[in-house]
Amino acid sequence: MSAVDDPDSFIRAQTSIGRAPLVPELALHLADRALPLWEATEATLAAGNLPPPYWAFAWPGGQAMARLLLDRPDLVAGRRVVDFGAGSGIASLAAAKSGAASVTAIDIDAFARAAIAMNAALNGLPVTVADQPPPACDLLLLGDMCYERPLAERVMGFAGAALKQGSLVLLADPGRAYRPEAGLEELARYEVPTSLDLEDREMRETVVWRLVAGAA
Repeated sequence: MSAVDDPDSFIRAQTSIGRAPLVPELALHLADRALPLWEATEATLAAGNLPPPYWAFAWPGGQAMARLLLDRPDLVAGRRVVDFGAGSGIASLAAAKSGAASVTAIDIDAFARAAIAMNAALNGLPVTVADQPPPACDLLLLGDMCYERPLAERVMGFAGAALKQGSLVLLADPGRAYRPEAGLEELARYEVPTSLDLEDREMRETVVWRLVAGAA
C-alpha cells in the first residue's frame, strides 16, 4: 500500500509525539526537522500531487490562536467553531478543549485531515474533519493564512462572508506579507518560539486579530 493510500502510516513514520512551545497542553504528531519530511513528501507523494506537509509543524499563527483560545474560553464556549486551513489542527484542539459546542477543522490536504484526526484522537478531543466548510458557524479561526496573495484573497473572501452572517472571525498572523491592513482589532500578542528550519528567526511576534467590518 502506498503512502497516498495510507496517510496514517506515513504520518506515524515521519513524525513523533511532541508539544508546541506555546501550547504544552496539547500533544501533536510533529516532524522533528523540516527538510527530511519535505524530501520524503516530494519523493513519496509526487504522484499524488499533494501540497507540502504544512500539517507536520506547529506554525506561529496556529500556536498563538490555540494559546488565546485556551486562555480565553469565553471566546469559544458553546459556539460552533470552524478552523479554516487547519494544518495540524492545533487551534481546533484548543477550541474543543475550551468547550466549543462543535469544532470542524477544514483542510484541502488529505494528509492534513488525517493528521488532524490523529491529533484529536491523541488528545481525546471531539473534532470533525472536512475538506469543505459548513454553511455557517459562530466562530471562524484563520491561522497563518496570509503568506501568499491568492490564498489570502480567498481566505478574506470567506472571512467577509462569515462576518456578514454574524460570525466572530479571528486571524492569527506572524507578520506575513498579505495580511489585511484594515478592519483588524488586536486581541492578543505573543512571542512564539520558531524553528530556523521553517522561519528566518527563532522567535516570531504573532498577533491574534478580530476582524471587523472593512477587513480586506
